[in-house]
Amino acid sequence: MSEFRIHHDVNELLSLLRVHGGEGAEVYIDLLQKNRTPYVTTSVSAHSAKVKIAEFSRTPEDFLKKYDELKSKNTRHLDSLVYLLSKLTEDKETLQYLQQNAKERAELTANVAAGGSTNFSIPSSTSKISLQELEELRKQLGTVTANSSAQQPLELTRKMLRDKQNKKNSGQPVPVLPSWVYERPALIGDFLIGTALSTDVTVPIGTLPLASQESMIVEDLLYVLIGVDGRYITAQPLVGRQNRTFLVDPNLDLSIKELVTRILPVAASYSAVTRFVEEKSSFEYGQVNHALAAAMRTLIKEYMILITQLEHLQRQGLLSLQKLWFYIQPTMRTLEILSSLATSVDKGECMGGSTLSLLHDKTFNYTGDNQAQELCLYLTKAACVPYFEILEKWIYRGIINDPYSEFMVEEHELQKEKIQEDYNDKYWDQRYTVVQQQIPSFLQKMADKILSTGKYLNVVRECGRDVTCPVAKEVIYTLKERAYVEQIEKAYNYASKVLLDFLMEEKELVAHLSRSIKHYFLMDQGDFFVHFMDLTEEELKKPVDDIITTRLEALLELALRMSTANTDPFKDDLKIDLMPHDLITQLLRVLAIETKQEKAIIGADPTELTLSGLEAFSFDYIVKWPLSLIINRKALTRYQMLFRHMFYCKHVERQLCNVWISNKTAKQFSLHSAKWFAGAFTLRQRMLNFVQNIQYYMMFEVMEPTWHILEKNLKLASNIDDVLSHHTSFLDNCLKDCMLTNPELLKIFSKLMSVCVMFTNCMQRFTQSMKLDSEMDRLSLEHGTMLGPPTEEERAEEHAKKKLTNKLLAEHADNLHLTSGFEATINKFDTNFSTHLLDLLDRLSVYSTNDCEHSMLNIIYRLDFNGFYTERLEHMSAERSQRAAPTTVPRRVPAPRARRDLSVSPVSRDAPPA
Repeated sequence: MSEFRIHHDVNELLSLLRVHGGEGAEVYIDLLQKNRTPYVTTSVSAHSAKVKIAEFSRTPEDFLKKYDELKSKNTRHLDSLVYLLSKLTEDKETLQYLQQNAKERAELTANVAAGGSTNFSIPSSTSKISLQELEELRKQLGTVTANSSAQQPLELTRKMLRDKQNKKNSGQPVPVLPSWVYERPALIGDFLIGTALSTDVTVPIGTLPLASQESMIVEDLLYVLIGVDGRYITAQPLVGRQNRTFLVDPNLDLSIKELVTRILPVAASYSAVTRFVEEKSSFEYGQVNHALAAAMRTLIKEYMILITQLEHLQRQGLLSLQKLWFYIQPTMRTLEILSSLATSVDKGECMGGSTLSLLHDKTFNYTGDNQAQELCLYLTKAACVPYFEILEKWIYRGIINDPYSEFMVEEHELQKEKIQEDYNDKYWDQRYTVVQQQIPSFLQKMADKILSTGKYLNVVRECGRDVTCPVAKEVIYTLKERAYVEQIEKAYNYASKVLLDFLMEEKELVAHLSRSIKHYFLMDQGDFFVHFMDLTEEELKKPVDDIITTRLEALLELALRMSTANTDPFKDDLKIDLMPHDLITQLLRVLAIETKQEKAIIGADPTELTLSGLEAFSFDYIVKWPLSLIINRKALTRYQMLFRHMFYCKHVERQLCNVWISNKTAKQFSLHSAKWFAGAFTLRQRMLNFVQNIQYYMMFEVMEPTWHILEKNLKLASNIDDVLSHHTSFLDNCLKDCMLTNPELLKIFSKLMSVCVMFTNCMQRFTQSMKLDSEMDRLSLEHGTMLGPPTEEERAEEHAKKKLTNKLLAEHADNLHLTSGFEATINKFDTNFSTHLLDLLDRLSVYSTNDCEHSMLNIIYRLDFNGFYTERLEHMSAERSQRAAPTTVPRRVPAPRARRDLSVSPVSRDAPPA
């Protein structure tokens, strides 16, 4: 069972059990995946499980009756379910919970029914009906129901099948037989009730001699064996889909009557087979049932030849009742098997693959009975022919021609162009899907490969290339599964190679990933981003509604041409995308976290959220078919999340570097309040150290190693599903290790980034006046140099002016510090930053320890390389351990190498940015 199937089944089970809230489906999915064991269904294990449940049940007869009913319908995985139920009978805790749950649901249902019945009132009737009239009405209704019970369900079944098939194949409606085919029962070849040979029987058969009785009964039997009522043997009306029964004249001699009752099951079997053949020959029941009915009709013709030969003997006076019984015995076994198959297919409402599964199981079960197995093998081979024709077109050409919806692969109408617009990769996952009930049991193990083989070839065909499988051979049914398993394997290997070579070589998938996607979305092209951020810095500071997209596109084009990205042949596929929501909202949407917070965010009006260009900015990439199968919208969205995360970090780093540049200018002045500015410089350097280390961790400890693993896996991939799996795994690992899949970590990180941005804004406002005066001084110097080289007197004068300017700026800065509460503001920023950073480190240590995500420890070691935060982290860990239960073992926080006093910063105060 694939991981997708487990997710689907668990969610469906929770929905059926009406389980809401709680631990969620992921807990149960993880539990199931960790405790999977192979189970091989055998008749012994199924029988022992059935016996165990019957012994445990209060009503074993009802259980066995239901089991036989489901078994007759060829229900899939019935024995596996019975085995699971037998295991549940051994678990007392689970049984107690199920009993309590059933009791609560029964009480709830009763309360709902009682509440609903209080508003119900029987309308008063002005007329009364007597008991005799009521009984007569019941009889009339019973007669009408009995007369229409056989015909109406068949008509409804045909109509339902026809509507279902027409809905799936709207361009090719299912043909319909004319109504007179069903209105003339004489065409069926079965018994016509009330049409005996002669109704004027004058001589009771009991008054005739034994020889005459035998002669009359032999003649009657020959008629009954071909579906015609005799004089003394008549068929009874059918009730629903029950087997045919007969009424024999009670005056018949007992010895003759006993022999007649032995022969009549042949007539009953013939009746069942004839009705099945005529019913399943309708268009609505599909080609497999048509082929099965045709094979049965061939056998019925041979049976009719036998009856003709027996009639010839009877007319010559050479056929006695004993001879008839002797000649009919071999045919009796054949018709019995045909009748059993017809009844099973009828009860199970089988079509297509389900019919083949039933036939295969019957054939396999007759091992040891050569005659019966040969008969079933003949029928199964005949029924498999149309199914295998569909299969061959699918695995050899990637085409589905299934007008009656019988094949295991179902096609859905999806346009491949939409794959660039839709979030999830529907075209690959949902264009072709497996229909479980249409998978023949002998192809169950190969179902996934059959699906993939046709999908691979279909993609190549969609690109306009002709596909001809060089290993194509006719698929023929056999009890030795290895024969068609090898053919399917060869077709699968060919299809995998064709599509993989097509994508890798002709469409240059790896080049798109390494040259473009990695360079732009994972910020691998350093000089390009320096140019781009320099050009667009002012534009991206505006509100998103005020940004002119065409201007950004022009600046992007300029940055591409000015950098080494100019050599990228796919650079024109890179586009600008201004998202309508920020990164956190996008993450909640993509990760589908079903929380109240997410619903509130998704339901919010986008106009209520004022986004800046930096918060909304992202790259987009134009991907053409069939590369969009791999680089689909889901993958691009994940790339965008990684890019937005790193792009904003890079923006914060640039802002902190700008503050550092401003601070370097301010250090030229002899400030009286230098000790207060030193605290701001230290905090700036701590922030810069944090942002740069986070970027280094994401780029060089997460993305780069994971990318090398992806490249290695792509070289070893043997099919496109492996490529999809490796690519998805790469993105998932990057998102997880970059803290983008954990809302709690992301929230703390977002607060840290906000503190850094607010600090840079504060520092830039503070130094703005000094920068303006310094700029005016620089311009005046430049103006002097433009008039010619300065003289010695001019240089001395300029030097004196510079000293005076520095003195005035220092006094201005001192006054600004005293009036604006600069020290308190810096201390507040320091407190907020330290608090959030400690919280982040603490949550990282908990997350990495509990979930065994050891890569997260690298962030702690990089940010706390000298033990600056270790003591606080250990103090927080001790408090958390004290709040825990007494039985809980205290968890140790991973401690870096050395420790230092908390008053010492982990970096030098005057160190420039890395």
